[in-house]
Amino acid sequence: MSVATNHTTDHQNNFRFGWQLRLTPKRICSFVIVQGLLLGSCALLTYQFFVKPSSVNQDIVNKRGYVSEQSEQVAQLKQDTQLQLGILAQRMGTLTARMNRIDALGERLAKNADFKEFNFSHLPAVGGPSNVASLSQSSELSALLGQMDNVLAHLDTQQDQLATLEHMMLNHDIDDDSRIEGRPIKRGWMSSLFGMRNDPFNGRLTMHKGVDFAGTEGAPVMATGAGVVSWAGERSGYGLLVEVDHGGGLKTRYGHAKEILVSVGTVVTKGQKLALMGNTGRSTGPHVHYEVLTKERQVNPRKYIYR
Repeated sequence: MSVATNHTTDHQNNFRFGWQLRLTPKRICSFVIVQGLLLGSCALLTYQFFVKPSSVNQDIVNKRGYVSEQSEQVAQLKQDTQLQLGILAQRMGTLTARMNRIDALGERLAKNADFKEFNFSHLPAVGGPSNVASLSQSSELSALLGQMDNVLAHLDTQQDQLATLEHMMLNHDIDDDSRIEGRPIKRGWMSSLFGMRNDPFNGRLTMHKGVDFAGTEGAPVMATGAGVVSWAGERSGYGLLVEVDHGGGLKTRYGHAKEILVSVGTVVTKGQKLALMGNTGRSTGPHVHYEVLTKERQVNPRKYIYR
């Protein structure tokens, strides 16, 4: 019994001694380092697969927002440019119409008065040294618009003076062709009058500054008086529009055309085809929106239609 007991005790002592050898400080430090490396690797993998992608996604979202903002700015710039071009085109059309009318009056006066030194079919001789002003693009546009306004005012004065001079020299009244009268269509019916009405799109009570003539799409739209085309193209709300300057501050407009048959500066006679009836712009069907303007203000066309 004593031998067996001693043997058991020695075996237990050897077991404890073996474990004490394995758990040395060096081995413990190695174990801690390995565990630290494992934890660090896990953290790195977590960052690579979870934290970093979310940061990249945020950068993508920010860049998308920047691109969207830039796109909106470009769209706004394009809209402003188109608006300015429309204003320039309208003023150039008015200038061209006034110039053509003054040229026509001048030719008649020169012919009847036998002023051979005046040739209205050619530009006047001008010249001078070059002195280009250094202006920014916006300042140059503003200066150009101001210059065009001054020219328009000057043309109005000159046109009135020429008309008075023509009347005194030739002693005649306005030709019948220049008299605005009748309807701008051959067949059709008056579908909407001048004045307050319920808007056909939103139902609200609004002012209708013209008269609508409904008819067949493609039917001819005719000038109600002789004049010069001062607008021939698209305009907001009107669709394809033709505007004729009849002189003396009178103009007529023909809107929603399917096709325009004249151009800016064209001299037209009463009854001449200007366009084809259509449904362009703010329209519910084929018709002509007809306006008469006195000094750039719409008036009721009724008295001109039923002359």
